[in-house]
Amino acid sequence: MRCERQEDEKKVLQLVVFQLGEEIYGIDIAEIVEIIPMQAITHVPGTAAFVEGVINLRGRIIPIINLRKRLGLSSQDNGKATRIIVVEVRPDTIGMIVDAVKEVLHLDTSNIEPPSPVVASVDTEYIRGVGKLTDGLLVLLDLERVLAREKKDMPRK
Repeated sequence: MRCERQEDEKKVLQLVVFQLGEEIYGIDIAEIVEIIPMQAITHVPGTAAFVEGVINLRGRIIPIINLRKRLGLSSQDNGKATRIIVVEVRPDTIGMIVDAVKEVLHLDTSNIEPPSPVVASVDTEYIRGVGKLTDGLLVLLDLERVLAREKKDMPRK
């Protein structure tokens, strides 16, 4: 019975669901350090267009990227629901600006399919899969890939 339960747990992903425009996206909760309200960002000259700058988060300087720009989506002004999702993709900690954070969701892996390059609105290299929900679809982002080029484009300390 115990082995079956462990197998069942492996089949369910715990995701943080957020919004960019009209689309919803999800990332594995294990990659998230924290979610904070939007705050003043210090711009750093000479960075990639999608790098907004840096913030001081309790004594740590964290680079902040605009996830809309990173994924090639149209720009939008920050609103009341705008958040910064601070993620850790070893060895870096990076903040990502999103339009809104919606919920924490448990999704069975049997409800996840590989992305179709024909219908994806975001470059499919950044997509881990597409989750089927009762009321729509959820794009699962592969943070390592989303941030891989970003790491190369950002100046090192």
